[in-house]
Amino acid sequence: MGTSPRALTVIGYLALFVLGAVQGVIGSFQYSRSPAPFIAILLVLILFATCVLAGLGLRTYSAGILPALGWVIASFILAMPRPNGSVIIEASSAGQWYLYGGALAAAAGAAVAFYLWLRTRPRPS
Repeated sequence: MGTSPRALTVIGYLALFVLGAVQGVIGSFQYSRSPAPFIAILLVLILFATCVLAGLGLRTYSAGILPALGWVIASFILAMPRPNGSVIIEASSAGQWYLYGGALAAAAGAAVAFYLWLRTRPRPS
């Protein structure tokens, strides 16, 4: 009863996507903790590190982009206003650092993962 390598790869990629989404959900509720903008910046740096380390660890571009994709989906869904007028991520400096800085960190982390993937993949002879 062995697990195929393809199934392990799919499970690993799914876990990276879920990790990014969990970071987005937790960050959406914790970004404004005291000291306010610094926690948001710390969360952005953690997202960047997650993307880079996932891409470096699995040596694939997909591994670097999946946590970013999960974070973007979770964070931007939670940032949308609700019909009753409530907002989870407010338009404060911490909220802007979290959303815009996080989107930039996700893109930069995915780009660094892509760069590392290009440098470590085998060259054709």
